Amino acid sequence: MAPQSKTTTIDNLSVNAIRFLSIDAVQKANSGHPGAPMGAAPMAYTLWDRYLKHNPTDPNWFNRDRFVLSAGHASMLLYSLLHLTGYDLSIDDIKDFRQWGSKTPGHPEYGLTPGAEMTTGPLGQGFAHGIGMAIAEKILAEHYNRPDCRVIDHYTYGIVSDGDLMEGVASEAASLAGTLGLGKLIYLYDDNDISIEGNTDITFTEDVSKRFQSYNWHVVGPINGMNIEEVDNAISQARKEDSRPSLIIATTTIGYGSPNKANTGGVHGAPLGEEEVALTRQNLDWEHLPFVVPDEVSAHMLEAVARGQNATSEWNELLVRYEALYPSEARSLRLDIEGKVEEACFEKLDQLFNEEEKPLATREAGGRIMNHISQKLHSLVGGSADLAPSTNTLLSKHVEIGAAIEPHNMHFGVREHAMGSIAGGMALHGGMIPYTATFLIFSDYMRPPMRLAALMGQRVIYVFTHDSIALGEDGPTHQPVEQLIGLRAIPNMTVLRPADATETSYAWKAALLNRTGPTSIVLTRQGVPIIDRHKMPSAEAVLKGAYTLWEKSANPDVILIATGSEVQLALTAAMTVSEQGFSARVVSMPSWELFEQQGKDYQESVLPTSVTARISIEAACTLGWSKYIGPNGYSIGVDTFGASAPFKTLYEKYGLTVENIIQKIEHLLGRK
Repeated sequence: MAPQSKTTTIDNLSVNAIRFLSIDAVQKANSGHPGAPMGAAPMAYTLWDRYLKHNPTDPNWFNRDRFVLSAGHASMLLYSLLHLTGYDLSIDDIKDFRQWGSKTPGHPEYGLTPGAEMTTGPLGQGFAHGIGMAIAEKILAEHYNRPDCRVIDHYTYGIVSDGDLMEGVASEAASLAGTLGLGKLIYLYDDNDISIEGNTDITFTEDVSKRFQSYNWHVVGPINGMNIEEVDNAISQARKEDSRPSLIIATTTIGYGSPNKANTGGVHGAPLGEEEVALTRQNLDWEHLPFVVPDEVSAHMLEAVARGQNATSEWNELLVRYEALYPSEARSLRLDIEGKVEEACFEKLDQLFNEEEKPLATREAGGRIMNHISQKLHSLVGGSADLAPSTNTLLSKHVEIGAAIEPHNMHFGVREHAMGSIAGGMALHGGMIPYTATFLIFSDYMRPPMRLAALMGQRVIYVFTHDSIALGEDGPTHQPVEQLIGLRAIPNMTVLRPADATETSYAWKAALLNRTGPTSIVLTRQGVPIIDRHKMPSAEAVLKGAYTLWEKSANPDVILIATGSEVQLALTAAMTVSEQGFSARVVSMPSWELFEQQGKDYQESVLPTSVTARISIEAACTLGWSKYIGPNGYSIGVDTFGASAPFKTLYEKYGLTVENIIQKIEHLLGRK
């Protein structure tokens, strides 16, 4: 839409309608952040009224512009915009701000509020996820667009705050965004100089313009963010820049209109109070009762509905033309958009490995599997934090994504935190299944975006290699101990630690079929024997989380439960004691979460309650295993930090040996 040249009365009325919906909702809830919506309303209105391409009646229309309110505490700004432009968000929903079961929670939550593109609570995450959205748009556009059919063509916009720019993840993500030349990424920086503790001069004095110019961003401003025409001109300038992301530095007044609280920390995170609300109404000549929107404002803002429907209809017509001219590409694009993983992707998984091969690290097996699957799954896109040779996650038959973007291999650089956030943004955008890769110990750097992916139910696949103290000589700084239980503690995160190459195949299948949340695939650095599946159950049982891998008889005396590389220790110990008169069962348990999803009958068949002699074996901290071993069982693991030594020495020192397992079996069964 072409920029308008003059601010009108309806513009000013609309801006104040946004302000007072926000003020009144926060006041009614007696909780919230009124200051940012009051100051940022002019630039948010300008973007939404004059530029943003969206369809309130079809919030998930694929070619819409994405808008991320990275400063999620200013949630009422977004809710006011959504309500006024015709989304399924009523005035009663606005009145229900921050209440139990409402569609207007304290921070925007993806999947709960129509039109909220992501869950933005932790500062910096919206900034970084938006970059992932812009990357996804550019990847899809460069792959599918043709000169006569630009089927992927939209912007990613965001409003970001001082707090967002202080968070380290923003620096990581901004650096990569500049390197990749994301020309259709435009952020408006709400530069109001206020944080919770007061003026930002006490903590944040850098030259933001020079900082972002050094990242290769196009910087506009500072401009007066309270002036609609200055904001309009700035956005217009940013849209003309197609080779760099743009940051518009907009100086605003937090709490604008409040006679006594504007430009103070007190207006950041607390209601104005009834008296100050009344004074603000008087100051801004707003004569309407709380939650009343003037008819002329409603009519004007609801014009977004017709604009959005027309844009969607035009795009649908373009898709029909694209399908006629480029049928193969159109079919692939539809599959990508729908997020489908066809069964053909998993053909011959069982034939990639055989038991006659030498011991194979599951990280190496994972690389083979990814390359096999990617030949039939165009939407698989990702990369590592500068560790592709170590994680074996390069899709070798595809070109790389560097300064020029072309699917499928990304280089995130040594930026684990941003990598996780960008992958989350790519998943939110749609059209691709993103994966990331690094060592398990560095999952600590990625925890905020992993938690958000789980909260938002996004299909992101995290590949973590070097999964235990078995990485050896690098020592305790690189040896994960508590990371596995940390991942398992995240609600809606599926964690898989496969025992060998064949289990790794089905770990990948489980991850790709999981459309309701993220998956972590945890793999070894060291080689592990490939289990002979002619003599044991198919590795497809991985999809159930746990299964009986081997037993001497159907009535075991003891059950050994193991994951990953320790399954081999359990097998050897079980076979040994079974020759000594015991009856042992080995349960491979690659995923607690998948096992918990099975019916009670299946769980009982694997872990019968009648067998109380149980031992868990895992080269990680033992926290959490009590659920499966019960009060009478043993957990063999690592409940301290590792050490620098060859991995076989470490396993011996930490009791991860067949001999120790046998001793525990004998003790449990009363033989010693």
